[in-house]
Amino acid sequence: MAEILQIQHLSKTFGTNVVLRDIDFVVKKNDVTSIIGASGSGKSTLLRCINLLEDPTSGEIHFHGKDVVNGTVNEVAYRAKVGMVFQSFNLFNNHTVLANCMLGQTKVLKKKTEEAKQAAIFYLQKVGMEAYINAKPQQLSGGQKQRVAIARALAMEPEILLFDEPTSALDPEMVGEVLDVMKALAKEGMTMLVVTHEMSFAREISSHVVFMDEGKIAEEGPPEQIFANPTNLRTKEFLSRFTGK
Repeated sequence: MAEILQIQHLSKTFGTNVVLRDIDFVVKKNDVTSIIGASGSGKSTLLRCINLLEDPTSGEIHFHGKDVVNGTVNEVAYRAKVGMVFQSFNLFNNHTVLANCMLGQTKVLKKKTEEAKQAAIFYLQKVGMEAYINAKPQQLSGGQKQRVAIARALAMEPEILLFDEPTSALDPEMVGEVLDVMKALAKEGMTMLVVTHEMSFAREISSHVVFMDEGKIAEEGPPEQIFANPTNLRTKEFLSRFTGK
């Protein structure tokens, strides 16, 4: 299967604080890779480095075989292909739902207004938010905002979507509606890299699970191995809090 992303020896420090240490893994087309681990283990920083929102201190990030860390890549064009859905939605509050889903298309992809509008409506329908095209973000629930954020990312037609704890800012009853959208995307073959505390999602939907501990990858593998038969003591300790075993 074709490799979309290859992370090699990636490290990130903030001053004397080492947040990521020698990270290596691969994301293949149609994979759903879940990154799990305790808060502060470097998961979100890893995603921000992959999306070039943070500059890695060292290492390489290959997108279709080309290193994007060396400053030669157009970051805006790259982010259109490597989309990101944030924990806090990051919607433009002064724009309608429809406009939020059109802006990137017209500014970055240079689509004509009508073409961008049709694509926005298509993806809003996909996430069940087409009835809210004229609403402003402050009129929506957290779950609705996150579904709009997913539609906005999809409208850019990315090759891979990065999700940074997409349900952690939501009330418990809203978590399910966002996870249902993500599960549907996974079934359609969307390549996804997901930082999550939702262990049932990671176990049921992932094709690959990465467990991070103190800025390192402590263990990775298929979900049935990670959840049923982890070999690393820290993985076992972490998962025992969720499984009760």
